[in-house]
Amino acid sequence: MLRAAFVVFSAFAIFSAASVLSASVAVAAEDKVWDLAERIGSGNFIAGKDKSRVELCQECHGEQGNATGVGVPHLAGQYADYILKQLRNFKSGERKHPVMNPMAQGLAEKEMGDIAAYFGSNNPMQGNGVKESGIGWNLFNRGDMKRNIMACKSCHGEHGKGQISANDIFPTIGGQRKLYLREQLFNWRAGSRNNSPDKVMNVIASALSDDEIEALSDYISGL
Repeated sequence: MLRAAFVVFSAFAIFSAASVLSASVAVAAEDKVWDLAERIGSGNFIAGKDKSRVELCQECHGEQGNATGVGVPHLAGQYADYILKQLRNFKSGERKHPVMNPMAQGLAEKEMGDIAAYFGSNNPMQGNGVKESGIGWNLFNRGDMKRNIMACKSCHGEHGKGQISANDIFPTIGGQRKLYLREQLFNWRAGSRNNSPDKVMNVIASALSDDEIEALSDYISGL
C-alpha cells in the first residue's frame, strides 16, 4: 500500500513539475513574442525588407542588420521606433551625418517605418564575448553618481539589449560595433550629437575621459 501511495505521489510530482515547466515555457514564449512586437513597432517588416534593399540600407548595414563596414552600426534587433526616430532626425537635420542626411531625405514616413520594422524583426545584435575591463564593467553596471554618470544598464538593460519605458525608448547597445559606440560617445561629449531625451547622453558623456570611453565601448561591444 505504501508503494502504491509512493507511485501515486511520484506521478503527481512529475505531473506538477511538467505543468510548471510547460507554464514557464509558455510565459517565456509569450515574453519573446511581446518583445518582438515591441521591436518591430507598427511598420510592415515584409515591405521593409525589400525597401531596405532597394534603398541600399542593406549595402552598409547588412542584409539582416549586421554591419561589416568600419564605423557602421548594427541595426539587427534594434527597436524600430528608435531607428525611426533617428531617420526622422537625419531627415530634419537634427542629427548630422554626410551619408544618412541625404539618404533619409528621399524616404517617406511610411517607408522609414517599414525599413525600421524590418531591421527590428531580426535577431538582436550579439557581441563576441565581454572583454576584461574593470573600468568598462563598473561604468556599465554601477556608474558613478558623484559625477552624474548613471549606470548604463539602468536604462539600456542588464545585457544592453534595450527597453521601452513610458515614453522613452532606450536602444540596444549590447553587441554594437565598438568603433561606432566610441564615436557616438565622443559626439555626445562634444555636443555634435544631442538628440537623446533631455540630452541625458550629453550629460553622461561630458563626464567621461578618453580612457573611460574606450573601456566602455570595448565592454559594451562584447555583450
